[in-house]
Amino acid sequence: MDLDQIIKKATYSPFYLWVLNKGLDYMIPFNKPHGFKIVDIKEEKIRTKLPYKRRNLNHIKGIHACAMATISEFTTGLMILYKLDVKKYRIIMQKLEMEYHFQGKMDAYAEFSIDENWVKDKVVEPLKEADAVIIPCEVKLYDAENNHLSTGLIYWQIKAWDKVRTRK
Repeated sequence: MDLDQIIKKATYSPFYLWVLNKGLDYMIPFNKPHGFKIVDIKEEKIRTKLPYKRRNLNHIKGIHACAMATISEFTTGLMILYKLDVKKYRIIMQKLEMEYHFQGKMDAYAEFSIDENWVKDKVVEPLKEADAVIIPCEVKLYDAENNHLSTGLIYWQIKAWDKVRTRK
């Protein structure tokens, strides 16, 4: 079973959501110490959790800015990977911009949503004319009391694999 199939099953099965989270800890070991979790994933929307724990705190016991940036990248990237055919397209972060609004002192949650029309309008159609597209994805992070902690703008470069060139 590949990642896409597990994600599809996780949209309606708590067991497969658990499997997905465990698999992501293994596939992205950098994120494992942070304890990021997908708490809900549907066909067009994802919700992730950034736990309020020591590993994610700054020197004044608030959620660290870098943890907020990383969960923002994780949330948008995972949803884009879910909606695109990863065998056809390469996705790589080009730029990340963060704006911080409120100090996080409890668990925080990020949400991001895209639909098939978004994929068609922002990725599939533009790639008929260009080798790559840059798509900005906005994600907002709120704490458990609905305080708006941050707004992230993550720019993803998407390119067909047959257009990818790397240096030797």
